Amino acid sequence: MGRILIAEDERRIASFVEKGLRANGFATTVVEDGDAALAAALAGGHDLMVLDLGLPRRDGFEVLREMRAANVPTPVLILTARDSVHDTVAGLEGGADDYMTKPFRFEELLARVRLRLRAGEAKAESGVLRHGSLALDLRTRRARIPESLVDLTAREFSLLELFLRHPGQVLAREQILSHVWGYDFDPGSNVVDVYVRTLRRKLGAERIETVRGMGYRLT
Repeated sequence: MGRILIAEDERRIASFVEKGLRANGFATTVVEDGDAALAAALAGGHDLMVLDLGLPRRDGFEVLREMRAANVPTPVLILTARDSVHDTVAGLEGGADDYMTKPFRFEELLARVRLRLRAGEAKAESGVLRHGSLALDLRTRRARIPESLVDLTAREFSLLELFLRHPGQVLAREQILSHVWGYDFDPGSNVVDVYVRTLRRKLGAERIETVRGMGYRLT
């Protein structure tokens, strides 16, 4: 199930898009201004953003520019009433992956969302998993953060890969133990906590959030 961030200040349109995407199995988050859109994009956890250009506080072009400057790789589909060639070119050259004008048919929007998500999955399977400024090369088994390349042990690699394949999702300790250490594990072990601390030390403490009573989440 894909997670879609909808940045749209016209509530009627936002509701129409949200209901249609939810009916087709997507999880959605709706924000109504540019500041909230940028904050949500930087926080991560979304597979695609549907972005209106005419947002209050910070327009869509600025949101897109700030996202790409921060190395946020989330695909962006611009959905806007601006239909000039200049705006279309500016959006695509500014880092958007697709561009649709209003009014629009939901069936076309849905097809484009699915296409972009498939392209993102293919890119991940080509050898690199990304989330914000964090990347994991599945071939060299090394992580990259803005400051450096990071060497990982086999367990650290498996744990980080699990987080990167489920960004923004809370993973319970038992779930992590099962995937990384196999089914023959001691549910009372603190090995997950130890390895999370190690990843935080190597990648930055802010990247992995503790969700009290539940587990951990890549933010």
